[in-house]
Amino acid sequence: MTTRLTVAQALVRFLAAQYTERDGERQRLIGATWGIFGHGNVAGLGQALVEYGDDMPFHQGRNEQSMVHAAVGYARQSNRLSTHAVTTSIGPGATNLVTGAALATVNHLPVLLLPGDIFATRVADPVLQQLEVPYAGDLSVNDCLRPVSRYFDRVTRPEALIPAALQAMRVLTDPVETGAVTLAMPQDVQAEAYDWPDEFFAERTWTVRRPGADPAELAEAVRAVRAARRPLVVAGGGVHHSRAEEALAAFAEATGIPVASTQAGKGSLRHDHPQDVGGVGHTGTATADELARTADLVIGVGTRYTDFTTASNTLFQGDGVRFLNLNIASFDGHKLAGLPLVADARSGLDALTEALRSHGHRVADAYVTEYGEDKERWEQRVDACYEADEPDVRPTQSQVLGALDALVDESDVIINAAGSLPGDLHKLWRARSRDQYHLEYGYSCMGYEIPAAIGVKLAAPERTVWALVGDGTYLMMPTEIVTAVQEGIAIKVLLVQNHGYASIGGLSESVGGERFGTAYRYTADDGTFTGAPLPVDLAANVASLGMRVLRAKTVRELREALAEARRADTPTCVYVETETADTVSGPPPAQAWWDVPVAETATRPSAVKARELYERHVSTRRRHL
Repeated sequence: MTTRLTVAQALVRFLAAQYTERDGERQRLIGATWGIFGHGNVAGLGQALVEYGDDMPFHQGRNEQSMVHAAVGYARQSNRLSTHAVTTSIGPGATNLVTGAALATVNHLPVLLLPGDIFATRVADPVLQQLEVPYAGDLSVNDCLRPVSRYFDRVTRPEALIPAALQAMRVLTDPVETGAVTLAMPQDVQAEAYDWPDEFFAERTWTVRRPGADPAELAEAVRAVRAARRPLVVAGGGVHHSRAEEALAAFAEATGIPVASTQAGKGSLRHDHPQDVGGVGHTGTATADELARTADLVIGVGTRYTDFTTASNTLFQGDGVRFLNLNIASFDGHKLAGLPLVADARSGLDALTEALRSHGHRVADAYVTEYGEDKERWEQRVDACYEADEPDVRPTQSQVLGALDALVDESDVIINAAGSLPGDLHKLWRARSRDQYHLEYGYSCMGYEIPAAIGVKLAAPERTVWALVGDGTYLMMPTEIVTAVQEGIAIKVLLVQNHGYASIGGLSESVGGERFGTAYRYTADDGTFTGAPLPVDLAANVASLGMRVLRAKTVRELREALAEARRADTPTCVYVETETADTVSGPPPAQAWWDVPVAETATRPSAVKARELYERHVSTRRRHL
């Protein structure tokens, strides 16, 4: 039996019938489609979404990149078992997807991209917005998406949709391969009719695997853990993707081994769990970083070991330090010349815990006492950063976080991605649940927070979702506020105004760049941006997009505004001005180095001094072989 439909109609019907299943939990794979329509998709996918609107929910976006961010936020909150599709027209609508696609792929988060494309038949050539390539007639701007996609296909004939769609679903649901998946859709093919086999539209369930550990690798891992005197777990995002938080807690409690976390892994253990020692790396805690420096075995669980985590390979300095890498991806399992334990994080931890329990293995009590006391000292530093003795003065950024910390419970979700906030949050934030701390720091994309908050709220409407946004990030991409208002998606935006790029300003100063071009100020007589702060009213801008705004000038007003926003059932923004970009935000300084190369020759004293310090740090770098 066959059914005659257009290619776009067939794709929408197919997507509505796809499901995932893991641990007996079954849910729809493509929960909704985001779209901005133009001539490249309005008559194809646009018409199909009208035709089958009962089968496929639709969200109207304002910026193509931010639509991808919303889909990614939804996918992360859904544990990668469900995501959204994104359709755009050809030309700039399609190329605007590239940054969002890169973010999804870097963070191993699934999203389906459906950009319109030029005519497959070439009957109208060149079409509006077509990039002509003299040496290759089969290229379009969509080929920009190839290097940032985990799977890419161009559907140039109707029947080609069947294998392309099936391959797309395979990659989206593969825990190793997942990321951005692109099906480029020529606009003439979208509207072309074909007789489709009815089996194509039957419900299909994609099982998300939990591969177990190889016995030989497991035995070697057990030997390594038993031989270690100062082991340390580094928990990455793979713990969350696998829903392995309880397995990690059982492992840590059974062995006494402390657990540090990357930005993606923070919240793997609650902040008050005895074995949780906080963030690790350049933005980590003093407790975790000192344990990392003296560790003889680093047990990476679901981590990619980015340069922020390893402090650009200067952090792990213990004599003879070895690495044991539990990761579902062999590529990551072999990093730092480590012993690989290639398995799903939950399956691997369960097996490792059981094997170590059978040996009665546990670290020395003195080690547990040592990191427990260090953890308590760090908590006192956090309290000092959060404390505001004078409630009627302008807050520091740390005090802003302290006011939010005092208000939230485990049901709140905190979203951030770029600026100075990620460093402050990694050091200071007290994660109360497995998914409260939502930091996109694989790509650290300015503009991610607001659309991602919408995606998270769509995935978990019962949760209170906060987008923490600096002024620099806000000016990059505030457009989806309109979507939140349109659909009544009650996200909370905490907009922190410090008049510039505070994070990069501090980095610029440390590497001899003298904060050049990082402050939002008038141009001075010497041509530098060192005049008075610009009279930009971001709160008025938020209000002009339809969102309710609560202004807070003091710590006391901030506390009141945050509480009012949390109670609100409509999209609400809390706006607060903090320190300007040329002042520090208040948290403890970096506890480990990060390699940003400094000019090797310079005449300005700041750059000369920065180079001297850089060379001292570089000398401590290790290659773990």
